[in-house]
Amino acid sequence: MCGIVGYVGKEDATPILLHGLEKLEYRGYDSAGIAVRNHGDDPLIVKAEGKLTNLIEKVSGMTFTGTAGLGHSRWSTHGKSNETNAHPHCSDDHNVIGVHNGIIENYQELKDKLLRKKYTFYSETDTEVIIKLIDYYYKKYKIGPVDAINKALVRARGSYALGLMFKDYPDQVWFAKKGSPLIIAKGKDACYLASDVPAILKQTNKVYYVDDYEIGYIKEDEVRFFDLNGDDITNKKELVTIDWKADATDLGKYQYYMEKEIDEQPEAIKRTIDAYVDEEGFIKFPELGITKEYLNSLEEIYIFACGSAYHAGVVAEYLIEDLANVNVRCELASEFKYRNYKMNPRSLAIVISQSGETKDTYEAMMKAKANGIKTLAICNVKGSTITRDADFNCYTYAGPEIAVATTKAYSCQLAVLYLFTLFLARTKYALERDKYYELVNEVKALPEKVKETIKCKRQVQKLSSRFTEKTNVFFIGRGIDYAICMEGSLKLKEITYINSNAYAAGELKHGTISLIQHGVAIIAIATQPDLIEKTVSNMVEVKSRDGSVVALTTKDTEVEDSSKYQIYVPKVNPLFAASLAIIPIQQLAYYVSLNKGLNPDKPRNLAKSVTVE
Repeated sequence: MCGIVGYVGKEDATPILLHGLEKLEYRGYDSAGIAVRNHGDDPLIVKAEGKLTNLIEKVSGMTFTGTAGLGHSRWSTHGKSNETNAHPHCSDDHNVIGVHNGIIENYQELKDKLLRKKYTFYSETDTEVIIKLIDYYYKKYKIGPVDAINKALVRARGSYALGLMFKDYPDQVWFAKKGSPLIIAKGKDACYLASDVPAILKQTNKVYYVDDYEIGYIKEDEVRFFDLNGDDITNKKELVTIDWKADATDLGKYQYYMEKEIDEQPEAIKRTIDAYVDEEGFIKFPELGITKEYLNSLEEIYIFACGSAYHAGVVAEYLIEDLANVNVRCELASEFKYRNYKMNPRSLAIVISQSGETKDTYEAMMKAKANGIKTLAICNVKGSTITRDADFNCYTYAGPEIAVATTKAYSCQLAVLYLFTLFLARTKYALERDKYYELVNEVKALPEKVKETIKCKRQVQKLSSRFTEKTNVFFIGRGIDYAICMEGSLKLKEITYINSNAYAAGELKHGTISLIQHGVAIIAIATQPDLIEKTVSNMVEVKSRDGSVVALTTKDTEVEDSSKYQIYVPKVNPLFAASLAIIPIQQLAYYVSLNKGLNPDKPRNLAKSVTVE
C-alpha cells in the first residue's frame, strides 16, 4: 500500500519525485523519502518521518541535482514508522538503492542468510533485506541487474513492487513486480514508474502495466521488459492511453479531496450511467462479452469484495434476488479465500474493487476461476491486475479518487450494479418490458437527485456538532437500509475514529439494546416503505430508553414522533435508495472529522489500496 515513483530524464529528478509523491500520499503517509543519482556522483538519499511536508522541508534548499531517482511514501508493515525504516533503502556501499511496496514473507530467513555472508542491517524492514539480497547476487556472480534481480526474487516469498537503482547504471531505474501494482509511463524525453496513475498524469498519460514476474528498466528514451528467464519481452507489451484528465487530481476550490469527491458524485454517476444506457433507455455492455445464453443459465451469483465495495455488493445482493430471481451470496473476499464450500458450476462470480489491485479480492477471484467459475470485475481502473485476469469487465467512470474514504467510487459501483441487475433481469425475462424501462428511468434520474441531496450539506453540518464528542454511534436499518448502515458506519469510524457499528434493526432485541442509554446516538435509516413501520418501532424502543435518534428517510415519511432529528432525501424507488441515503452520512463523517481537527483525506493507519494481506 506504499507509494512508489521513479524518474529518468533530462530534468532535475527531485521536484518531479516530490510531485509524484504528493499525488500518491493517499497510499501511505507514515514516512517518505527520495534517492537521486547522477553520473559520477554519490547518490543523495533523504528521508523523513511523518507527512510528506516534512520531507519537502528537509529537501528545500539542497543544491544536489540528478536526472534519475526514486521516491517512496510509506504505509508501515515491517518496522515502526520512523526515519530509519523509511525508504529508500540501500546496500552498505550504495551499490543498490531501492523502494518497495508489498511484504517479503520469508525476509527473516533471507536476512539470516545475509548475516552469515557478513551483511549488516540498520532497519527493521523486509525491504532492506531484499535490496541487500539483490546486491549479494549482483556481486557474487558479477552479473547484470536482470539476473541479479531474478535470482533474488525467485527466493523471495510474498508480494513486491520494486524500484531499483544500480551504481553501475546511473542513467537507469529498474523495476520488478509480483502481486503489488506498478505502472511504467513514457513521456517526452523521460520515463517514469509509479504505483498508480495519478503520480504521472501531469507528465504523460501513456502507460505500460507491469505484469507479475516481469522486471525491466527505464531510461530517458527507452523502456525494456524481461521475464524470469531474462528474455526481452518488450515487444509483447502494450502502451495504453489513460483517459483521465491531469487536473482531475487537483483540489481546485476545495480544502480536502473528500469534500471535492462528494460533490463530484452527480457527474461521476452520470458518466457511468451514460456509458451503458443508450438514448432509447436500453442497457448495453458493449465490452462485456457475456452471451444471453450464459446469463440465462445462471442459477447463482457470488459477489466478492472488501470494505465499501463489499457494502455495494450487499446492496446488489438484495436487488438481484428481488429483480432477477437468482440466488446471491455476497462474501467478504478476505474470508472467502479460506472457505471450503462447494460452488455451483452454473454461477458467476462478481468481484468489486475501486483500484483493481485489492489483494484479497484478487485472490478470491482467482479461487473462483480455479473452481471453473466465470468472473466479472467491476472496477474503476482499466488495465489493473483484477481487470486483466477477470473473464469479463464492467468499468466505473468515477475518475481518480484520492481521499482514502471512498465516496464517488462507491456510488459509481452502485450505479453499475443497478444496471447489471436490470440487464440480467431483462435477459432472464424476470422483468416485464414496461417495468424495465420504468426502473431504467429511475436510475437515469439519480444524478439530479444526488445533486439535490448534496445541497442539504448545511443542515448536515449543523447536525455534525452533536456528534463531535460522541464515543459510540449505532446505525440501524432493515433490508437495503441495513446495507446502507454498514457503509455509513464505516465512513464515520474510518475518518472520525468514533466507534460506530451497524446492526440489522431486527437484531436490537437480541443484545444490542442493552447498550442504549441516555445520550447514545442512533442513526436509523428508513427508506424502504415495506419495512418503515418495523424500523419506526425500533426507533421508538431506542427513544424510550433515552437514546438520541437521528432518522434518515425520504421526504413525506412521518418519523418526527419517533426521532429527535431528521434528515430527508428526495423520493426515489426504494431499490436505489442507497445512492441518496449515503450522501448525508458521507457529509456527516466529513464535518465531524473537521470538527475534531482531523484530516478527512488521510485517516490514521489506513491507505487507499490494500495490496497486502
